[in-house]
Amino acid sequence: MAAKPRLLEREMDALEVAAALEARHGHLAPEAIIEVALERFREDGGIAVVSSFGADSASLLHMIARLDSTLPVLFLDTGKHFGETLEYRDQLAEDLKLKNLQIVHPKPEVLTVRDPDGTLHKANADLCCEIRKVEPMARAVEPYAAWFTGRKRYQAETRTNMPVFEAVGPRIRINPLARWTTADQAGYMRAHNLRENPLVAYGYLSIGCFPCTEPVKPGQDGRSGRWAGSAKTECGIHLPGFEAFASSAA
Repeated sequence: MAAKPRLLEREMDALEVAAALEARHGHLAPEAIIEVALERFREDGGIAVVSSFGADSASLLHMIARLDSTLPVLFLDTGKHFGETLEYRDQLAEDLKLKNLQIVHPKPEVLTVRDPDGTLHKANADLCCEIRKVEPMARAVEPYAAWFTGRKRYQAETRTNMPVFEAVGPRIRINPLARWTTADQAGYMRAHNLRENPLVAYGYLSIGCFPCTEPVKPGQDGRSGRWAGSAKTECGIHLPGFEAFASSAA
C-alpha cells in the first residue's frame, strides 16, 4: 500500500514540473524547446523520442539528430504497418545518422490469445490498439522521465489546445512542434531537403496501421483518414488513461 502514495506524489510533481516548463519555455522555438528538455531530463531520469516515421516525422527527428544523434528513438512496430513505412524508417534513420533506434513490439503471447488471426481490428479497434500500441508503448517509455512527440495542434480538433509540456502520470510528454502550422512543417522539410514518407504522395497525411488508414479526402483534416467512418480518432497512446499502462509497466 505504501507504493501508491509515492506514485501519487510523483504524479503531483510531474504536474508541477510540466506547468513550470510550459510557463517558462512553452513559447520557445522547437529547437530551443528540445535543448531545454535535453538539458533538464538527459541526466535526470532520461529522455527519448517516440516516432511513427509517418507523414510528419522527419522534421522532429532532424532537429533531434542535430542536437543528439544518440538519443533513443522509439518506434512501435505493431505488425500492421505499411511496408513503405518500414522502408522509410530505415532510410530516414540512415539519412539522419540516428544511432539508437529501438523497435518495440506487442507481446507475442498476448497476440496469440487476443488476436490469433490478426483480424481483431475489424471487431474491436480499441482493443486492437490497446494490445498492439498502448501497452507496448507504455513499456517503451517506462524507463524514461520524459519523451518527445511530433504532435501538432493543427492535426486534429482533439489537439487544438495541446500544450508543449504535459504530465502523463509521473512522466513528462513534450510536443516541441505543437504550435507549428502546415506551412511551418512544409517549409522545414523543404529547407532541409528531408526525405518524405512515400505514402504522403498518395494522400495519406496521417499514417498508421494499414487496415485502419486511408487517404485523406479534400477539405478534411489530416487525421480524417485514420479509422475513417468510425468515431475513433486516437489509438490511445496520447489519451487520458495511458499513464495507467505506463505505471503498470514499471
